[in-house]
Parts: sequence; structure tokens; C-alpha cells
Amino acid sequence: MQQQMQDMMAATGYPKPGDGRDEVYDSEGQVRPHWKYLLESMESLGPEAMRERQKKVSRILRDDGATYKIYQQPEASQVWQLNPVPLLIDSEEWAFIESGMLERSELYNLILEDVYGPQTLIKHNVIPPELVFSSSGFLRSCHQLKIPGSHQLIIHAIDLIRNPSGQLTVISDRCQAPSGAGYALENRTVMTRVFPSLFRDSHVHRLAYFFTQLRLKLNDLNPNGGLPRVVILTPGALNETYFEHVYLSNYLGFPLVQGNDLTVRGGYVWMKSLDGLKRVDVILRRVDDIYCDPVELRGDSHLGVPGIMGVARAGKVVIANPLGSGFLENPALYRYLPAIGRHLQGREPRLQNVRTWWCGDPDDLQYVLDNIATLIIKPCYRKAGAYSVYGPSLDANKLTAWKNRIKRSPYMYVAQEYMPSSCSPTWHQEKMLPRHSVLRTFSVAGEFDYSIMPGGLTRVSLDESAHVVSNQTGSVSKDTWVLASEPEKAVAIKTEGTLEETFSIQQELPSRVAENLFWMGRYAERAEAALRFLRTVFLQLNRVEPLPQSSYRILLKGLTQLTMSYPGFAADNEKLFANPESELYQLIQDRHRAGSVAANLYAMLRSAEQVKEQLTSDTQRIINDIGDELDILRSTLRPGLWSAPEEALDPLVTTLLALSGLVQESMVRDYAWNFIDLGRRLERSLQMISQIRSLFVPCLKDEEQELLVESLLLSNESIITYRRRYHCQPEVGKGLDMLLFDASNPRSILYQLNKISKHLKQLPVQGGRLGAHDKLILEATTAVQLCDIRTMAQEDNNGVRTLLDQLMARIQRLLAATSDALSDRYFDHTAGPQPLVRNTFWQDDL
Repeated sequence: MQQQMQDMMAATGYPKPGDGRDEVYDSEGQVRPHWKYLLESMESLGPEAMRERQKKVSRILRDDGATYKIYQQPEASQVWQLNPVPLLIDSEEWAFIESGMLERSELYNLILEDVYGPQTLIKHNVIPPELVFSSSGFLRSCHQLKIPGSHQLIIHAIDLIRNPSGQLTVISDRCQAPSGAGYALENRTVMTRVFPSLFRDSHVHRLAYFFTQLRLKLNDLNPNGGLPRVVILTPGALNETYFEHVYLSNYLGFPLVQGNDLTVRGGYVWMKSLDGLKRVDVILRRVDDIYCDPVELRGDSHLGVPGIMGVARAGKVVIANPLGSGFLENPALYRYLPAIGRHLQGREPRLQNVRTWWCGDPDDLQYVLDNIATLIIKPCYRKAGAYSVYGPSLDANKLTAWKNRIKRSPYMYVAQEYMPSSCSPTWHQEKMLPRHSVLRTFSVAGEFDYSIMPGGLTRVSLDESAHVVSNQTGSVSKDTWVLASEPEKAVAIKTEGTLEETFSIQQELPSRVAENLFWMGRYAERAEAALRFLRTVFLQLNRVEPLPQSSYRILLKGLTQLTMSYPGFAADNEKLFANPESELYQLIQDRHRAGSVAANLYAMLRSAEQVKEQLTSDTQRIINDIGDELDILRSTLRPGLWSAPEEALDPLVTTLLALSGLVQESMVRDYAWNFIDLGRRLERSLQMISQIRSLFVPCLKDEEQELLVESLLLSNESIITYRRRYHCQPEVGKGLDMLLFDASNPRSILYQLNKISKHLKQLPVQGGRLGAHDKLILEATTAVQLCDIRTMAQEDNNGVRTLLDQLMARIQRLLAATSDALSDRYFDHTAGPQPLVRNTFWQDDL
């Protein structure tokens, strides 16, 4: 027997644990049968292959834009971390977890109904009233708030560990906006790509049915009849799990909205879309309770919708999970959960909780004060700045401080027994190591009972000495494989409504999204124009023959005028003209300088982050590449180390061209595409006008003028076409013909104006009349078409082309006015109603 165990360990390459439990080994130290195939398969791959698989995992997650934000690093967006070794659960143990989760979700649903309904738990002394009414998670304004159907709690999640005795134990419940289901699905998608045969041969339960049930349940919650309009409410791109919100929006097919995308009018909730207000029936919220309504809850919140609580009480909108469900996350409930189960279900819960003492109970308080050095102290309500404390890590002074804090507000704290979780195999430091893990699994309400996700999100701490397993403290994730005896059949998602109704809802675009797409296009075009002009400047500066002084100054001034980075070269600073390197470097690298390449690209990335759900996976990959190229450029392009600097800019230009190509070839021609391309066309027109005014308006000697015309043609990818068409040296008149009047040249101003006009015709209109933006573009197009090239190219007595400058200035004003008109018509800048008085004495406690 001993030899057999050694053979198993040699085959799997995974060490037998010392103290505590391990998922691989049973109580007698034997490898559990369902682990053997996976560990042997990974052992046969070898360290080099495992290293490559880990790199593939990271690359796929990065390309998918999978991120998790660490609040202590607000500027950073950390790529989601997935360990390549999954957690395995056999079918017998999963049956126990599933039945226990079903029972627990039903119990928590009953608690929610009772606490905001008849309150029999309080009336029959099952729980003390102080536990409910002292909790910040209990919202009195939600009393008697009901949603349709047999369940109030729609989504429920629990965190499970295996304690040292081998029992599965619940350490926390998540009930108001449980996160992690989307990450679990992303993990599964990645693992099936990296280990396809291993996944297929293991007969792993699929996750699709869970999300099918979620989608159907949200549609069934519609309180208003007809085809439901379901939206996902997100706090925004700064939220730690924003990627998951985007991912679920795309997977379920529901619009992703922020609080300012919604408004309350006439007793209903409406979404502000391009073609007017659209009634919202169901909201899957990812915003915590107290931030959802600044009128009735937290007055300083900008994440919610003013007045939404009243609409929910009137039954005109359903919010899942319902407001007030955050109370269920109070760990003090664990102290009374056996009694609650007996009262509401006639039995104690099958899944045990970690042992808990509530400091609001005098006996429990005394026990906690006497044993605080061995316990974990937790707040009863999760909020910013509230955290758990591991008693054994505190010195005498800190223990005393915590005792005093608990005595001042005993109702606000619980203490729990420290229970180390079991370990699971984790690929770390080039080998398989045991690390502590926590499993989060999910349930979703159906028509009659709950459906359980067959698997979930496993988190594992790479630090073997860590006492807390959390993504915010650097833990990584694992896929969770529930093994079946035979392969499962794929599940199709049922659709509802006619094709026309469904298409109508899909066409709706929130005004905020349209605005971010518009500016994403503009910032991308600004950065590309600046990069192209910078490349041309570098080429001209490094030519064999020195530049004439007048051309040299006009080129550098044109760069400042193009980027609007004043004073720059426009200040006629002789020292700057003599040594332009530092200024050119700043125009490329300084992200804090308005108009620089870096500033425009980071602004574009921020806009793209706000509309992730509108972008394809390939587009997201290119956007990630832009961020990477910026980082690379910072290290390769430094003052004093420049050699062929224009080549260092080429990768960024190429990546921006790839982004433009994907937008043109991959986006459906809907409102989203109209606005991103509209932004590009409008900005390209403005950039071309700036360059023409800088380089064509001043009149120079023939040789010097040719150099400027050549620079403008080169910067706009038109020099080869010019040479083939005209067979002569660059001239202002012929250059204008190509860059201003040629409707077949995708770089010309007239081409952009025609494209803008076509886009405007696709946008929703009111009354069938020309809008202000239509009239402005019509005037600009007419002005260009009516002017004469020869007249525009003529020099006046002052040595400039005044008529050309006046025309360009006029078109520039019309385009700026068009942008303003679009903003006024389609973008939302209105703030929702706010309370006149902020009740600080109670709101600060929320």
C-alpha cells in the first residue's frame, strides 16, 4: 500500500499535504480517483508545456480584455488572473453541494420575504429585533416591496471551504449583486481553448444552462407586459468587476447602462436612447443597495437613478436582486441560522456555517472580548473602509483598540472562528503546489425552484501564509470542473418576441454610449493625424540637405497648431527652434499635456472602456495593443537616444489603422457604427483644415513651397497618387485639388463632408425636417464645391493666401458648430434630480 501511494505521488508530481486538508487526497492520504487523470495528464505535459499553457491563458485573457480592478491601484487595470489547474468536484460531492445550495437559497429567499414582510422571525423571538433594525443593510423604505413570481431573491451566491475535518462550510453569502458568474464563464471559455482534449475527456458539466435560466428568469419578471426590455445597471468602468458587467451584457444580449442613462418619468423607468425615451421593465443591477436611489437612499450617489425606489414599490419596474437584499449578507445571521431554518423550513440548513458570534448579544460579546486574539473580526455591513481583522496577527495595543471599538458599537461586529480552507493543486513557481482555495457557486431562481451553476468561481491564494483569499489581496482564480459520468448535451437559448420587435430593441443605443463612441473616433483620429505629421517632421528634419529656415519654422509651428499644444513652437522661442527635441518628445509621450499623442490615445482608451460591450473581440485586442505600444514607445523613444525616430512611431500608426479597418469591416451598420465613424470623419476634416492653414496659406519660394506641399501629401498618404496623377513637382493648386476637392480621395475634406452627410441621414430625426447639424454640413459642403481652385491658390499682396484661409476658417467653424449641434441633439448632459437637503447624520452611516 505504501509503495502504491508513492507511485501515485510520483505519477502526479503533486506533494502530499502536511497539515490541513487537500482536495486531491482523502483522509487516508490516498489520491482521490477523480483527480488522478488530470494530474497525470498535466504531469505528462512537463514544466515547459505547462509554462506555455499558462502564457496562452494570460494572452487569451488579455486579448479578451478580461480585467479586475484593484481599488488600491485606481489607475491600473489588472488583467484577470487564471491558474491553469482547475478545481475538480466529483458527481457525488456535487450532489450534496447542489442540494445544500438549493435549500439555502430557498431559506434566504424566505428570510428576505419575512424581514420585509410579516417579520415573524422577530415576532417569534427567533432573531432579536436589534439584529435587523441596527443593520445598515436593512432599508425600511423597502418594506412590503414585492416582485412578481414565487421568489424574491433572484441570484444567490455562497463561498464554500472545506474545513480541517473535511466538511464543506459556508463562510459568506452574497445576495444583493453577487459577482463572479461572468468570470466563471470566461474562465471556462479560456480553459476549453487551452486544454480542449483534457476538458472533453473529463466530461465536465456545462455552464450554459445556468445563464439560459438567468436570461429566461429576467424576461419572465416583466411587470408591464409585451416584449420585456431588460438592462444591466453598472456603476461604470471604475468598478472592480466592470469586465464582468460587459461580458454578461454581451452574453445575455441585454444593454449595459449606467445610472445617468436612465430616468424616471410618469411613474416608469426610461432609458435615454438616441430616438427618445424607451421604457425599462427589468433591471439586473450591479450597484449596491444604498447607491441605487439618491433621493430616498444615499443622497451623494451618482451611480443610481433618482426616484427608482418609488417605481419599484409601485410595481412598474423589477430590480434583481430587489433593493434591501443586502441585509442578507449580514454575517450576524449565521449566529441564528439553525433556528431560522427550523422556523421557516422545519429543519436546520444542510450546509453548515462557520461558527459565528454576534457582538450585539451580551454573552457573545463577552466571549469575543475574552477570545479576540484567536478570532476573526468582521463588520456586519460591507462598505468602503470596513475590513476583516485576523486576531492572531494583532499586537496587544491593537487588540485593546479593537476591543474598545467593539464595545462602542457592538451591534456592528461579529467574530468568527478562524477556519483554514483546504488546499488544491496550483501551478506556481514552475511546479504544482498546494494552495488554499475558496469556491463561490451560484443559484438563479426559476419558475418553481432554483437552478445551480454546476461549478463556479474558485479563488486561490498564491501566498501560502495568507489568511484571506480575495482577489483584492492578489488571489487568482481557477475554473471549477464538476465531473459527469457522461457528456452533456448542449442547451439552446429560447428567444421570445417577433423578429421585428427583437431587432427594434437591439437597435436602441443609450445617449452616453453614442457620445463615447463619437469621441473614441475623434480621439483616435487626432492621435493618428499627430503621429503621421510627426513622422513627416522627423523625415524632413533628418533629410540629407538641411531644411530652409522658413520651411523648418512653418513645419514645427504647424505641429503645434495641429495638436493645439500651445504655446509650443507658436511662441517663436528661438531656443526651442534651435533644440526642438524635448518639445517633440513631450508631444509624443507626455500624457498630461493636452493635445499630445499619449493624451489623445489615453482619452480614446477611456472612451473605449466605457463602450466595451459595443466592441468585437478583435477590436478589443487591437485596443489592448495600443496600450502596449504606448508602453513600448516610452522605453524605446527617449530624449538623446533618437535614431530614425519616425520608425518608432510606425507600430502605433499601424495599430490605429488596424482599429480603423476593424471598425469599417466588423461593425454592423447601426447607430453605434454611425457615431464612431462620424467622429472620425469630423475630426479628420478638422485635422486636414489645420494642416492646410498651416502649410498652404503662407506663400514661400517655389522650392520651399514644394517642400511644404510634399510634407502635407506625405503626411496624408497622397504623395504617390499625386505623382502618378500630375507628373510634376508638388504645387499648392494641385495639392488642394487632391486634399480639398477630390471626392474620391478618402483623405480629402470633401470626401469627409459627404460621409458626414450620409451618417447624419441615418440618425433618428424628428418632424422630417433638416436638423441644425444637417444645415451646417450642407453649408460646408456647398462652400467647398462652389469655390475655385485657382482662386484659392492665388497669393495676395501680403504674401499669404487669404481667400484659402478664410474658406478654411469658415469650414472649421461650421464643423465645430456641427459637433455642438450633435451634442445638443443626441448626447445627454442633464443631471437627474437630487435631494435639496443632505441628511448627513444618517447618510454618513450608510
